[in-house]
Amino acid sequence: MVANSSAQFFKNKNRVAVLAQLDKEKRKLLMQNQSSTNHPGASIDFRGHTEQQHLAQAHAHSSGYFVTQDSAFGNLSLPVLPSLDPE
Repeated sequence: MVANSSAQFFKNKNRVAVLAQLDKEKRKLLMQNQSSTNHPGASIDFRGHTEQQHLAQAHAHSSGYFVTQDSAFGNLSLPVLPSLDPE
């Protein structure tokens, strides 16, 4: 019983450490992106004014944000939605 609870403690401690490291890296990336643009990931040159308008509208009307990419399939932006904690 004691071995099981100590194993659970170390597993939880490891999870907290991993989450803290991910949060630290996320903040670092957000700070780098904010210095170059107002929207994270929006650093690819656009082909036209219409694409800029669509991305600006997507940012304005979404709770997430969009990451731009160069795609041969026409998917120029990918949605990044916040995860919700299950209740």
